[in-house]
Amino acid sequence: MAEEIRAEMVANVWKVVASAGDTVDDGDTLVILESMKMEIPVIVESAGVLKELAVHEGDVVQEGDLIAVIE
Repeated sequence: MAEEIRAEMVANVWKVVASAGDTVDDGDTLVILESMKMEIPVIVESAGVLKELAVHEGDVVQEGDLIAVIE
């Protein structure tokens, strides 16, 4: 079953760390968001394969926006 990872706040996508097709483990960082001068890593909560990465560096995400899908 696919797990959707969504933004928890309005933020800029500062850095993309992973790519679609990557195998990821619990605790891995997918992207780093920046909000109010703070860097916030987006962490994988379950192991799997990164099926879709829905953001790019420089994007602005709103609360609830899709960041990634893990299968």
